Amino acid sequence: MTYQEVLAAARANMGTLCKSCPVCNGLACKNSIPGPGAKGIGTGAIRNYQKWQELCVNMDTICENQRADTSIQLFGRKMEIPVFAAPLGAVAKHYGDKYNDLSYNALLVPGCADAGIAAFTGDGIDPVVMQSTAKAIAGANGVGIPTIKPWNMELVQEKVELVKTANPLAIAMDIDAAGLPFLRNMQPPAGSKTVDQLKQIVEWADGKPFILKGIMTVAGAKKALEAGASAIVVSNHGGRVLDQCPATAEVLPAIADAVGGQMTILVDGGIRSGMDVFKALALGADAVLIGRPFANMVYGAGAEGVQVYVDKLRAELADTMEMCGAHSLADIKRSMLFGY
Repeated sequence: MTYQEVLAAARANMGTLCKSCPVCNGLACKNSIPGPGAKGIGTGAIRNYQKWQELCVNMDTICENQRADTSIQLFGRKMEIPVFAAPLGAVAKHYGDKYNDLSYNALLVPGCADAGIAAFTGDGIDPVVMQSTAKAIAGANGVGIPTIKPWNMELVQEKVELVKTANPLAIAMDIDAAGLPFLRNMQPPAGSKTVDQLKQIVEWADGKPFILKGIMTVAGAKKALEAGASAIVVSNHGGRVLDQCPATAEVLPAIADAVGGQMTILVDGGIRSGMDVFKALALGADAVLIGRPFANMVYGAGAEGVQVYVDKLRAELADTMEMCGAHSLADIKRSMLFGY
């Protein structure tokens, strides 16, 4: 199947909220929650997408004529492209009842592993979600990254111990999920974590790289570093937890300048093409996460859809690299963006 054929198939399988748009830019879904939209007036996801499009690349083909190598080594695994599928939860509620979190991850995790990348997986109130996640990641030889919500510390420890049995590439926490309604007013309290609490979670991870997702400031990045995180994801949760945040592309350069080289820097939010991936790396990221489009790929064609999208991203990234004079990911520099 082609990418467009997968999208067309997804439209038939989605619920009423996601439109499987030709370009996933947040305009059609806007503030549809439940659904794939953003919080408040719904501009968070739109702004994320738009800021990548405002960046232009500098073409330079006076260089050696050789194919670009899009591969990278991350968390002990060689990846074909510097892209992860982002964690999604409650997919039946937000995208359509063709899949639930269990059946979605059962397709996404091995599909990503077979395509040469890895998937972050989501979390939920039902303990079966994380149990099935651990099973899916174990079945993919550990090629996956479970993402734990910022529950109370006792429950976080319980989930860390569970996912460690799958021997995942890393363990993540989407700390920005503190803004999700279902975490509020929980007893024992769930939500924001202190640096000392995060240090404890890093200790529970027992040597597994710990990734903190939801960093939007230099101060936040430095606190993640102090806590012992191996990596951060520059992310505003797709605009779903706080309205009128800056776009991730706007804050990434300063964060990369502050902690780059000291920890792995990932970024998400509105990244849709291989050229967007190139721009993110030029601004200082080591790799990116992409969320909503992977849901469309799974709803459209299961694991085959994942492979189709990865192939599309790889071709776009390689083409951009070659036209800008970068033959490896290490060659990508900020000066390859216009105005930098």
